[in-house]
Amino acid sequence: MAESELKPDIRGEATVRVTPELTANRVASGVVEVYATPQMIGLMEKAASEGVQPYLPPGQSTVGTLVNVTHIAATPVGLTVRAEAELVEVEGRRLVFQVVAYDDVEKIGEGRHERFIIDEARFLSRVARKAPRES
Repeated sequence: MAESELKPDIRGEATVRVTPELTANRVASGVVEVYATPQMIGLMEKAASEGVQPYLPPGQSTVGTLVNVTHIAATPVGLTVRAEAELVEVEGRRLVFQVVAYDDVEKIGEGRHERFIIDEARFLSRVARKAPRES
């Protein structure tokens, strides 16, 4: 499917069980043992990315370019977190998603996330040019 055929309402979902490795005190985003904000954002990005990937032609993917999210409730170790992403806007290669996350008890986060459609080979070629050269 061509990028111009991507339409709003495509949805993605990702889940994770909160383990000690995913807590704020383990990922340097705080000192308490609750699900870390960067982990929640990553799960939201995963939901968005995986939601649109089946609609992209081979050799294309998306990269995250903007996140505007509020983490509104703490989640202890042992609960499951589910992130949902809904594509709400397509502007050329720019994709805008409404994202939300829930634990087993309540909504824990919400916001908007933007991704950009890339040609994987061209993108990786540009990245390789930035890599340090061995002396």
